[in-house]
Amino acid sequence: MERVPTSMVAAAGLVGGYAVARWTKKRPLGGVVLGAAGIAAGREWHRRVGAPAAAGLGALYLAGFAGAHPLAKKVGAWPAVFGAAGVVAGAAWVVADRNG
Repeated sequence: MERVPTSMVAAAGLVGGYAVARWTKKRPLGGVVLGAAGIAAGREWHRRVGAPAAAGLGALYLAGFAGAHPLAKKVGAWPAVFGAAGVVAGAAWVVADRNG
């Protein structure tokens, strides 16, 4: 069975978490999606590239979540979320998925 790229898991967590929070109007439910994807990606990052790189990618994932909030005031919510997801996905692909 082929592995799911962690870049896709991380991007899906950011986009899916926002989508669930927005459409259900339940922010904690969106947080569950965001957290579950972050944990899944983080475990795989740790397995593939070790603790330091996994910690860096995890920090970027959290920074993407946090950074999308102020960015949304300038460019809109969806563009901010997609931008953050793209940055995190790109980094995850380069660090953890490219050679796998």
